[in-house]
Amino acid sequence: MATLKLVIVPTKVLKNGKHKVRIAVSHNQDTRYIVTNVIIDSEKQFKEGQVVGHPDATKYNRDLRNKFNSIYDALDKINPDAYNCTQLKDYLEKNTKSKAFSISQAAEEHINKLKKESTKGVYRRTLDYFIDCVGDVPLEMISPTMIEKFISFLEDKGNCSTTIAINLRQLKAFITPQIKRGNVTYKIRPFTDVSMPESRERVLDITVEEFKMIRDSDYKEKPLRVARDLFCLSYYLAGINLIDLLEIDFRKTKVVEYIREKSRNTKRGEKMISLTIQPEAKEIISRWMGRNGRLEFGYNYSYENFRNYVTKQIQRLADKLGINKRVVYYSARKSVVQHGYDLGVRLEILEYSIGHSNKEKRPIFNYVRIMRGHADEAMRLILDNLKDEQ
Repeated sequence: MATLKLVIVPTKVLKNGKHKVRIAVSHNQDTRYIVTNVIIDSEKQFKEGQVVGHPDATKYNRDLRNKFNSIYDALDKINPDAYNCTQLKDYLEKNTKSKAFSISQAAEEHINKLKKESTKGVYRRTLDYFIDCVGDVPLEMISPTMIEKFISFLEDKGNCSTTIAINLRQLKAFITPQIKRGNVTYKIRPFTDVSMPESRERVLDITVEEFKMIRDSDYKEKPLRVARDLFCLSYYLAGINLIDLLEIDFRKTKVVEYIREKSRNTKRGEKMISLTIQPEAKEIISRWMGRNGRLEFGYNYSYENFRNYVTKQIQRLADKLGINKRVVYYSARKSVVQHGYDLGVRLEILEYSIGHSNKEKRPIFNYVRIMRGHADEAMRLILDNLKDEQ
């Protein structure tokens, strides 16, 4: 536990025999000192944390109290266990000398540029986790050691490697723009030599026969019908994410065109997906489309609550059908890609259809333009493969 105390250090006497009052920062059996502007004539003028017997004692004590309270407030905002004593002293000193640009300021600047409230919420959760771990620190204090501490913090909370990797990418998105703008400089950048956790491959796809079981289910319960139709609609629209699906106005359109919310405002963002709405999808859309052209299910839920609700109901539907594996909304996206690949659809067409960035270095595909026609042909092949044999 870190402690603060006003002291003078006899061994650090000035050449003229006077003493500077310092704030001792003790942490992990170590002590470092923050120097104040208060100078007294001798050791006798300092007693029990107070300046005494000095003509300016009242003023000095007021200044010391203000300085001490400022540092105490800064200490109260962080988790000292994330620092060694020297780092803690440096943080407290820098935080009170000037209004350093903090991680929360950098994060809010990034978050305010996002359009969807649900996406903003995800990024704010990462910020909250980081502040819970180390506090609202100035950007310049963030180091590789602190990032490693954050990874351990996330692991202790039971997060899987995929979730941890997402949190780290979002944290990096807060910091990188500030480096580019010169708001912060580092001798060693925070993510230098930090091993990013590898996302585990999620086996969430289902077979063609299992998809047919979901498609052909006919339960009277509304939650199961909503789960069935949303799952199938995602599949029919090439694995569209729920957040994007709920924003589409389906009135008087034969085509869906959108930019994935997940990739918006990123280096690889602004990648438009354009797909013809297939007959299988039109049937579901007509069943749930409201007057504003968007899908309406009669629930007054926030997006996050509705997503959790849908996830729960899809799994319940799969369980009722005897599909003995984990099935979530995302399974539709995984499955349509797997089924297309099994049918011989080229990877670059599948990537275009689902709006997935091509992360592999395949320069030849920089010269190949994939368009809606290719995607429509691929989706028709995938959907025709679902037809029952006559």
